[in-house]
Amino acid sequence: MRLVGVGVGPGDPEMLTLAALREIREAGTVFVPVLSADEQGRAEAIVRAHLGDDDRVQRLVFALADPVDGPQDRRRRHWDDAAAVVAQRLREQGGTVAFATLGDPAVYSTFSYLAATVAELLPEVDLATVPGITAMQATAAQAGVALTEGAESLTVIPVMRDVTALQEALRARGTVVAYKGGRRLGELRAAIAESGALERSVYAEHLGTPDARVLPLSDVSEVDDAPYLSTVVVLPPRGGRGEQW
Repeated sequence: MRLVGVGVGPGDPEMLTLAALREIREAGTVFVPVLSADEQGRAEAIVRAHLGDDDRVQRLVFALADPVDGPQDRRRRHWDDAAAVVAQRLREQGGTVAFATLGDPAVYSTFSYLAATVAELLPEVDLATVPGITAMQATAAQAGVALTEGAESLTVIPVMRDVTALQEALRARGTVVAYKGGRRLGELRAAIAESGALERSVYAEHLGTPDARVLPLSDVSEVDDAPYLSTVVVLPPRGGRGEQW
């Protein structure tokens, strides 16, 4: 019995790695996370771009949009329910079960919760992951910028609760990536502007989809309508070639 978390990238089916494609093609079942059982999610759209209407693709409902700063009972209930479904599938049929996750399974992924719970139910299961392209990499590529140069640091901050950690990171001289800040984009943008880094910041949303936008953060005005999974990359001050901090 094997459970593998497969990173399927930020949204573009062409950003699926060869290893990820092999895993989803060979798996007995490919589970995909969704908000609702009757609604296709982005991970499923990527998988189906390669597998079509294959009935091996099955949906698992998670409370993906629930805030992380409130009660967690609903989120935990969905984790438990999903793990029970995966464990039962492994008990009955064995083999490999894949779980498709946006981006990389090691970076803020639901797969970590699922894998831990399945391992409790089935201690004998083998767990594996296949890395995927992250939103910050896709943002940098589309914006035509380097995430890091020289000895610059890279700090990734989830901005679901507040911007305090972001403000602290902006005081350093490295690159800062803000994830999941759509609901606080106005506050996030203000903090970046206050730090003097607004003109060095790139905003991205809906990466890899027809609705994708990648543009300077200074050009973003409709801050109240930003999607939860938006990405902001704040670059450090840079001089000439080889003069990075």
